[in-house]
Amino acid sequence: MLQRRFPLLAALALTFLLASGAQAADIVRLATTTSTYNSGLLDYLLPKFEQDHPYQVQVIPVGTGKALRLGRDGDVDVVLTHAPGAEKAFVDAGYGVEPHGVMYNDFVIVGPADDPAGIEGGDDATRAFATLADEGATFISRGDDSGTEKKENHLWQDAGTTPDFEGYRSAGQGMGAVLNMASELQGYTLTDRGTWLAMKDKLDLEIMVEGDKALFNPYQVILVNPERHEGLNTQGARALAEWLISDEGQDLIDAFRLNDKVLFHASAGEKVDPSAAVQEND
Repeated sequence: MLQRRFPLLAALALTFLLASGAQAADIVRLATTTSTYNSGLLDYLLPKFEQDHPYQVQVIPVGTGKALRLGRDGDVDVVLTHAPGAEKAFVDAGYGVEPHGVMYNDFVIVGPADDPAGIEGGDDATRAFATLADEGATFISRGDDSGTEKKENHLWQDAGTTPDFEGYRSAGQGMGAVLNMASELQGYTLTDRGTWLAMKDKLDLEIMVEGDKALFNPYQVILVNPERHEGLNTQGARALAEWLISDEGQDLIDAFRLNDKVLFHASAGEKVDPSAAVQEND
């Protein structure tokens, strides 16, 4: 009896391992920005993708810099990010393949309603940043190598200033945490519009500056190069990327609303004008 039991246990163990391996092969690891996660967009999109495809998407929400490093190291299968310069370098270095524009929104500068720095109502982000530095205003930076921080750093450079003034704080946190911090400290920050719209009702902040083409914010999906790493789920990653830029995926992105506000605009296959930033009252 005992001799007959061991082959049965071995068969069960083998079945479990094979089943586990099959399940693991169906997972697509997506590194993406906190904006696509905090806004609720992925919670809206991914169940629709998974419903019609034999894949489960595992989302790793981090800053764009960290997402691209995860791709470089082969720790994810695909990235969805929003830093064109860093994405180009990622592809040019051979870490990423098959980049596709997916959507865009824009950044806005937000701050306290009493606006101690006096920047409210402007549409020149560079001038606003120069004023924030001159006034020594409280400014909360992501400080996490995200696409938002990369945009912020470009604006400081364009303003001809170094962000070392008294009120500057580098949080090393995601967008949601930084918005909460700015609200608590009654300071200013740069945020993508999607996360702002998702959180604004819980914040004691207002939009100060918007509509500048310098605040344009495009997103790309990029596959991690399978020639660089073994074991990537490239088939699943490609299925996800192709679905995002398909008519179905693009229509769903355009249809996504929060409090009747548009958060993202589908842009696959389009050459989008950077001046297409959307005013909140549109």
